[in-house]
Amino acid sequence: MTLTLPDSIGWVATAVFTASYFARGPHTVRRVQMAGASLWLAYGVVTQAVPVIVANVLVLGAATWAEWRRRQDDRPVATASTAAPVGATQSAQA
Repeated sequence: MTLTLPDSIGWVATAVFTASYFARGPHTVRRVQMAGASLWLAYGVVTQAVPVIVANVLVLGAATWAEWRRRQDDRPVATASTAAPVGATQSAQA
């Protein structure tokens, strides 16, 4: 049995999707979901399957947005104890 390009993409996408069930943290799950959705999107494009394309654009978009939001939440925020006084220069803080 010879695998075609679409079949190969589909099998890899299936393996990546299945691997997402073994991911431990939410960050890893999102990254694996993004990879799986990208592969399924490629599969949809190669096979011209519009429902597969649309579904995976939505999944990829949601996972990307969730990852971006997490990164925004993880950014350090200046607090009163870490912020430089108003009018202070970089050299004056050192």
